[in-house]
Amino acid sequence: MEYKLEICSFNLASALIAQQSGADRIELCASPEEGGTTPSAGLIRTARESLRIQLYPIIRPRGGDFLYTEEEYRIMLRDIDYCKQVGCNGVVIGMLLSDGSIDKQRCSRLVEAAYPLGVTFHRAFDWAANPFEALEDIINIGCERILTSGQRPTALEGAELIDQLVREADDRIVIMPGSGVRSANIIEIAEKTGAAEFHTSARLKLASAMEYVNLAMKEEQSVVMAGEEEIKKIKEALASFISAT
Repeated sequence: MEYKLEICSFNLASALIAQQSGADRIELCASPEEGGTTPSAGLIRTARESLRIQLYPIIRPRGGDFLYTEEEYRIMLRDIDYCKQVGCNGVVIGMLLSDGSIDKQRCSRLVEAAYPLGVTFHRAFDWAANPFEALEDIINIGCERILTSGQRPTALEGAELIDQLVREADDRIVIMPGSGVRSANIIEIAEKTGAAEFHTSARLKLASAMEYVNLAMKEEQSVVMAGEEEIKKIKEALASFISAT
């Protein structure tokens, strides 16, 4: 089996670290404290110009839930159009209705608007009321991939459901575990889920290089950064797992 590793990057430096460390794809995001929102046009364009590997910006106009207004939906359409203009490989979307079902109508339009770009359905899936009904809806919408932690806080905790989703998907769509995926548990997650693609930010906090710090502000100025060694360890673990199986 060929395994692929997607790195969620919250800045250009992380995306470049991920690329040089062997990542196969970048999910580009802003606002790590909100779980990822749409990055700026400047970041998307610069990342596209700087990266050789696949680039999938997240299309998420705000943090919080996944129940969007018509105004927010229009923003998503415009952000997708921009991603097409600058040559991204795909986008990452997700919308729900208030009853916890997939917003099929508007998600279908987003997929159509993104064509010929690929489309991943993000962890809005983990808030869906019925995961197997949501799976079929997302397949019918035309997405190529679902990012999920198995409707639990981490992919390891949700491994049983992820395994069921992989089996139910039956190669009709990629099921990609994400959340809490690290080198220390990647093999266990791979064994328990049967997944072939994995998602992680491999994050660490990088201390500020500022020499002067105003302590009266009482705010930490560290930056979320991708860990080069952690990404390499994940890639090495997957390579050794392939050799052993």
